[in-house]
Amino acid sequence: MTEHAGNPFLYVVVCAAGIADGVGALITAAQRRNWEVGVIATPVAMGGFFDAAAVEAQTGRPIRSAWRTPGDPRPFPPPDAVAVAPATFNTINKWAAGTADTLALATLCEAPGLGVPVAALPCVSGALAAHPAYRDSLTRLRGMGVRLGDPYPGPSGDDSARPRFPWERALELLES
Repeated sequence: MTEHAGNPFLYVVVCAAGIADGVGALITAAQRRNWEVGVIATPVAMGGFFDAAAVEAQTGRPIRSAWRTPGDPRPFPPPDAVAVAPATFNTINKWAAGTADTLALATLCEAPGLGVPVAALPCVSGALAAHPAYRDSLTRLRGMGVRLGDPYPGPSGDDSARPRFPWERALELLES
């Protein structure tokens, strides 16, 4: 890991899944492990999938969702690692295909080429997980060195039966 003026720096990429509102748990766990955290969200996730103001207060940094213009300062240092949680069907497939049409996807596409470790926690329904493109995308991402957590099926309709999303698993994957 590259050392910065302070602690190692973790990019947390947040996608538009219903459980994204729990991303504060990942940030808290990372901060307890002495990571500095910056959040990059997909444009759709910024549409109310999580409390952006609370995340900015927790990290002390603005959330990034769009590219900066030339000449603007970089709001985050280069990452020492990247965690994608929750990682949606759309993001996983576009990332594996090399589509970099958002800041979040461009960051994910670039990280393995820079030697930055990446962990992803998929949040994909069983019906979408059965799609052949999704299975192929997971194979491609593993081949790129991406560390994948077990799939999380998302809402089942009965929240009492739904397992807790394993936010800290992203850190375990990065630290293994």
